[in-house]
Amino acid sequence: MACDSILAVKIRQLLGKRKNIIEKRMFGGVAFLLGGNVCCGAWKEFLILRLGEDAARQVLAEEHARPFDVTGKPMRGWAMVEPAGWRNAARLRRWVARAVAFTARLPPK
Repeated sequence: MACDSILAVKIRQLLGKRKNIIEKRMFGGVAFLLGGNVCCGAWKEFLILRLGEDAARQVLAEEHARPFDVTGKPMRGWAMVEPAGWRNAARLRRWVARAVAFTARLPPK
């Protein structure tokens, strides 16, 4: 399974008509780029989030969150959330909003 297509649809809906969003196949899943920077995405059944190092450390202490590691080397500043942590619409909205807030502060590529 490349990515959870239901999760990808939900992310797409949350990002709506936001400017500068590009959807791209990456890391065996789908990524949503904001201003050319990867913001969030879906890999297998996991929600992938770019949060920055400080926020990612905090998030990793939360239930259902783990380091973003699809290659054997965890990516710093990123987290992935198990389905139990994103299936609730309000929780998914909160996760995606956190990734958007961080990524929107990055310089566009």
